[in-house]
Amino acid sequence: MTDNLTTIGEPNVFVDLGFPPQEAEELRIRADLMLNLKTLIQDRNWTIDQASQILGESPDTIQALLQGKIGQFRIDQLILMLTRAGMTIRIEVLPNVA
Repeated sequence: MTDNLTTIGEPNVFVDLGFPPQEAEELRIRADLMLNLKTLIQDRNWTIDQASQILGESPDTIQALLQGKIGQFRIDQLILMLTRAGMTIRIEVLPNVA
């Protein structure tokens, strides 16, 4: 019989992966925005060409988004794509709880 060891991780998986806290937070935000875009594209049954036209990006960029290539996207770019899709963006800033 093997022993199973469970470790409680950070709320931000990127911290667990060893990224510095500030970079981990930026990656988390980008990942959340990308997931929202991917879900929106799938829920609306858009083809890559339709998404490209509506979101104002190239088909290659949309393909990279759907493949989760996080390094190819900036936060401002993702927010612009979401607003082009008719989404409302709300940003909330909270104090860090130690």
